[in-house]
Amino acid sequence: MADFSSPRRRFIQTLIVAALSGWGLLRFFSAAPAKASLLARIEDQRIPARGALVFRQQRFALIRDQGQVFALSLVCTHLGCTLTVTSRELTCPCHGSRFDQHGQVTRGPADRPLPRLRLEREGEDWLVYG
Repeated sequence: MADFSSPRRRFIQTLIVAALSGWGLLRFFSAAPAKASLLARIEDQRIPARGALVFRQQRFALIRDQGQVFALSLVCTHLGCTLTVTSRELTCPCHGSRFDQHGQVTRGPADRPLPRLRLEREGEDWLVYG
């Protein structure tokens, strides 16, 4: 009777080494989740009762609508241009996309709504993370 334990053992060892190497490579090449950084700390009283407080350099707006406050990205979802904010809408100066005050597309070429940024309340302040 032939002894198959040695080739079989080497085969199993090779499988284990390949699996561990693959896992190690996957961990090495997969990007770690990016930590959200604090973009701004804003006093609640600075946000208009109905309207937006625009932070053009950081490319976001704090909007208060019907008692709710949210932070909306001002980066066009079409090609990344910084949006212009008016009292009625957000417009892209590059390609003409338009968004309503909630970030929904009202005219293309953008086909995705604007993302909302993480917003936390701390006392009388709002913390905006991006």
